[in-house]
Amino acid sequence: MTEGPRKRGCGQGRRSESEDSVCSDGEDDAGSTDVALKKQIGLVSACGIIVGNIIGSGIFVSPKGVLENASSVGVAIIVWVTTGVITAIGALCYAELGVTIPKSGGDYAYVKDIFGGLAGFLRLWIAVLVIYPTNQAVIALTFANYVLQPIFPSCLPPDRGLRLLAAICLCLLTWVNCHSVRWAMCVQDVFTAGKLLALGLIIIMGVVQICKGQYYWLEPAHAFETFRDYDVGLIALSFLQGSFAYGGWNFLNYVTEELVDPYRNLPRAIFISIPLVTFVYVSANMAYVTAMSPQELLASNAVAVTFGEKLLGVMSWIMPISVALSTFGGVNGSLFTSSRLFFAGAREGHLPRLLAMIHVKRCTPIPALLFTLISTLLMLCTSDIYTLINYVGFINYLFYGVTVAGQIVLRIKQPNMYRPIKVSLVWPVIYLLFWAFLLIFSLYSEPVVCGIGLAIMMTGVPVYFLGVYWENKPKCFDITIGKMTHLCQKLCSVVYPVMEESPGPQEKDDEGDE
Repeated sequence: MTEGPRKRGCGQGRRSESEDSVCSDGEDDAGSTDVALKKQIGLVSACGIIVGNIIGSGIFVSPKGVLENASSVGVAIIVWVTTGVITAIGALCYAELGVTIPKSGGDYAYVKDIFGGLAGFLRLWIAVLVIYPTNQAVIALTFANYVLQPIFPSCLPPDRGLRLLAAICLCLLTWVNCHSVRWAMCVQDVFTAGKLLALGLIIIMGVVQICKGQYYWLEPAHAFETFRDYDVGLIALSFLQGSFAYGGWNFLNYVTEELVDPYRNLPRAIFISIPLVTFVYVSANMAYVTAMSPQELLASNAVAVTFGEKLLGVMSWIMPISVALSTFGGVNGSLFTSSRLFFAGAREGHLPRLLAMIHVKRCTPIPALLFTLISTLLMLCTSDIYTLINYVGFINYLFYGVTVAGQIVLRIKQPNMYRPIKVSLVWPVIYLLFWAFLLIFSLYSEPVVCGIGLAIMMTGVPVYFLGVYWENKPKCFDITIGKMTHLCQKLCSVVYPVMEESPGPQEKDDEGDE
């Protein structure tokens, strides 16, 4: 079985009779075989994807996780800065990989190409099974909670109402993403700007407080006053939670093929977005402690709302609305990027090939988007969403390190490979040292949770050998799957896209000679 990319199109490779009919039917519907993903994501929208996916509800609702374990305001700020720098280093490594292997799919594509099909499939399996459906369900539930909060001021909103509104949010944004990439990017840009304005308001209020002399907890003499004894294990946990707060920094790599001039805009977007998010996170946390003591901050269930009530008075309603808008944009960004991951997996033969098709006119991956929606709605029906997130958070972080290690492996295996960006190997080594420290600590502090996460991931091994590695399946199985694919293809009006060939090193050398 070959591990290289599977380029699927009419007349390519050996097909069953039902598969041929799908291909020819797709051409008739399209009127032309020249249907491909459009490059419609510019630099501003690329920054919106990164910033919008990193900044969710956490910075508004519960940034206290880092402070609680850091044991003092000063150490907490150091943790926020340090994790921001480490995230920037990881993003720098991903920037090199993104322009060296310019395919959508992000770390899945890189792990598959460098370490082989099984490793890539396990990354995809855990994302499909748990990571994206649970994350999207939780963000949608947070959105619903803050929208319904004014209607139920003295009690919790009903659970069924929360789940129904979350489902409506998911369906609406899936429709937007199916209709147009441009519409999806407009939603992302607008809501990212909205959450940055809300955080900008918090930062400005913090500056005003400092100008009034309200900076007791920011003075060096008081910043390191502890509300509990320092503990190495707790400080390590604060670094782990700080790293999770920056989650989403690699999402732009999932949509590389839809970027305008990815060789320039991918690294530019990363270099703009990560420092911006780090600045916003650090400044917002400093602003919070100008109006609240560490004890008040830790006691609050919604820090930004408490902050607004203290300083905004009658305008304090701005903060709950800001959280709702932030989460709405977060759901949109997650739907957009996760559907491209599933699209990339199907194109490589690791998921049903229907998910690798796009609409003949809109050029959006409708089957992948619908698959993402259905899996997320199923998660909304379960009561163990947060438990599942705890189990697989460790695995998600595990693959960040595996991907960065792949950068070093690729340098050794293919030293002459064309690399538009080539960073010093010092940076991936620094990232891997920090990553190994957090990984070992996670295993030590929560061995059962990490073990269950690994067990969930390993359930993908038999699925890989049965579904991917075993190519000579019974003919009746292939015919049935072909007919189902054909039917869904007609219902969704989708075909296989034309794949653009990425210029290799030899082609680049030839261009340079000309």
